[in-house]
Amino acid sequence: MPVRLERGDDGVVVLTLDDPERRNAMTEAMGDALAARAAELAEDPALRVVVLTGAPPAFSGGGDLGMLEDLGQRTRTDGFDATDFMQAFYRRFLSIRSLPVPSIAAVNGHAIGAGLCVALACDLRIVAAEAKVGLNFARLGLHPGMGGSWFLPRILGTQRAAAWLYTGALVTGAQAAAEGLALAAPPADDVLAEALALARQIAATSPVVVRQLKANLAEVEHRDLEAALLAEAQAQAVSYGTEDLVEGLAAARERRAPVFLGR
Repeated sequence: MPVRLERGDDGVVVLTLDDPERRNAMTEAMGDALAARAAELAEDPALRVVVLTGAPPAFSGGGDLGMLEDLGQRTRTDGFDATDFMQAFYRRFLSIRSLPVPSIAAVNGHAIGAGLCVALACDLRIVAAEAKVGLNFARLGLHPGMGGSWFLPRILGTQRAAAWLYTGALVTGAQAAAEGLALAAPPADDVLAEALALARQIAATSPVVVRQLKANLAEVEHRDLEAALLAEAQAQAVSYGTEDLVEGLAAARERRAPVFLGR
């Protein structure tokens, strides 16, 4: 299967895009595999965090050039309208957003075009300092897809995102992190370890609260303050009835680390 799954005993799962010979290109088969993994994990009550990475040497080199050439040929010669095909293609990879827990992209190598879009779809990112990243669509003569023109302004701000999109430039992971794309830019060999350390920090907090936060943060940009306050009050009303709150308060009083069971 082109997406490997490894489970830890702490609720942390690592998904690895596993087609290194093609630099983990975004193919229909890869998308189907990722969507299947996401659907499987969404039903796992023990799941706490998902880390998405790529089999070296790349995170993902982007869209499969053969597929793009075929779509171009069909469009020019047969009048094919690729709109429905592309929307279905996007949804396969953006299934990572359907997870009920946080996702962390461990970008351990180049992440270009659609490959970077998948990392942008994750909640958090750690990017290798020496990796090349960017949305190079304009340099290919192709409008950005897979949410690139939606995610990037929300992460970098509209002006910086526009510069990235208009130029199709590739930058180092270090520069990308400095501009706000990632939390950190360690050496490539340390990316997965740093992402896992962050995942374990998250996994050590209340799973009930983290799942609530995942849902609420997905909506925060569409809410005014009053709607956000209502969502917070409703979530806290749930928290008051959980064993996690009992454990968290007891641990605070006893000055020890809490052990949350997610109920």
